[in-house]
Amino acid sequence: MKKIKSIVLVLGIFSFVLSSCSGSGVSAGEQNTKMAVITVTGSGQVYVVPDMGYIDIGVRSKGATVIEAIAINNEQANAIQAALVEQGVEEEDIQTSNFNVYQQTDYDYQGNPANTYYSVENTVYVTVRQLENLGNVLDAAARSGANNIYGVNFDVHDKSEAQSTARKLAVQSAQAQAQELAQAAEVELGDLISITSSSTSTTPFYGYGIGGGDGMMESVPISSGQMPINAQVEMTFAIK
Repeated sequence: MKKIKSIVLVLGIFSFVLSSCSGSGVSAGEQNTKMAVITVTGSGQVYVVPDMGYIDIGVRSKGATVIEAIAINNEQANAIQAALVEQGVEEEDIQTSNFNVYQQTDYDYQGNPANTYYSVENTVYVTVRQLENLGNVLDAAARSGANNIYGVNFDVHDKSEAQSTARKLAVQSAQAQAQELAQAAEVELGDLISITSSSTSTTPFYGYGIGGGDGMMESVPISSGQMPINAQVEMTFAIK
């Protein structure tokens, strides 16, 4: 009988030890949350000169019937596309982005319907890869019948080098901030724990509108200027 009590007592003590060890265990995630860290955000910016542009070019036509309005619009749209191709724009860089047909009614001074007709809008999204020819492209589009040009957006064909430089500047900025904060707090900066990054670019936009398609005497002056390539990183360092 004494032996049985001894065994029970030993098992009870062993169970208590396991329970104590389990209760005092701390996971790696909990340790990280309790670790003293410094988190900073660094930014880098590089300016590049655009080498290509995008334009929305449209033609609005009207006719007494839907068929007539579409026929007139098709003729004008074909003339615009031919003019663009003549200026060196590739056919695959001319993409239809909007096509609408709708009925319109004019009213007299008493508010009575006076005339009903149909309008057709056809807009193409044009990529101009020879940026130095952009002014001539706009002029040719206007001369050939385009009566809606919604704007010019500039871009850079290959941003990879500029983005890489911007990211390096962002990392340098974050490291300098972290070191400055550590010195101010009189602590020693430890190892890098995590880093995340993002890149953005601001595309210059120039509004450009025409209302008649009567043509211009000379090519439109266009200045692409510069566009910024931005990078941002968030870095977390341990504190020793």
